[in-house]
Amino acid sequence: MASKPRAFAKVFLPALPPPPLLTAPVFSRRPTNRGAGAAAMSAAAAAPAQAPRKWEGLVDEVLEREVLAACLDQAPERRRIREAFKDVQLSIDHCLFKGQYSGIRTKESCEHNSRGVEIFSKCWFPENRRMRAIVCLCHGYGDTCTFFLDGVARKIASAGYGVFALDYPGFGLSEGLHGYIPSFDTLVDDVAEHFSKVKGNPEYRGLPSFLFGQSMGGAVALKVHFKQPNEWNGAILVAPMCKTMWFHLGPFSNF
Repeated sequence: MASKPRAFAKVFLPALPPPPLLTAPVFSRRPTNRGAGAAAMSAAAAAPAQAPRKWEGLVDEVLEREVLAACLDQAPERRRIREAFKDVQLSIDHCLFKGQYSGIRTKESCEHNSRGVEIFSKCWFPENRRMRAIVCLCHGYGDTCTFFLDGVARKIASAGYGVFALDYPGFGLSEGLHGYIPSFDTLVDDVAEHFSKVKGNPEYRGLPSFLFGQSMGGAVALKVHFKQPNEWNGAILVAPMCKTMWFHLGPFSNF
């Protein structure tokens, strides 16, 4: 882990509950005779109906149909669903959504970067006091800075830090095919460019600056730090993706 500022150690992030266990379906072998096949079909017909889908938060039938019918491949539809889901997010029974922090203002924006890709970003500021430092968040794979990281950012901002984040191209509310990373180095360049622009703001010039990366965002934060070793005062890594294990996947084994 890269160097951590002494002042930052006073910020305590809430412990996250473990994710739910996912159970893969079990498939039996193909019946070896017609009698066994008939028995299997009878058993399937007698099986109880599947339990209704359970959502976290207050989701009515109209919103459920809207979400299930949406194709989230591209940013416009992801943004539309995010707007519809905003109030539901606040009703989710999770410590990151239930935390109440006063004296914080937020700002959201969409801007085109130097490659012409429209990037969504969000920042959280402490009100009525000078920032102690800048913290730049790097989210994980499949994530966005507007969901769980929003709760983390609010907690950090409540301690007097300015927090800045963006959705990578293809993630969250930024332009691009959902979850597709054609080049990890290009993604890192996009992140470095965005945070350099933030730090170049005369209002923040001279403040200590730190990277905060979670999961794949930990790898992004490390590569940004390596790319700009003299531009950062340290990095905070949470379960960083520093090493991956590739499994043989038949025709995809050379991926």
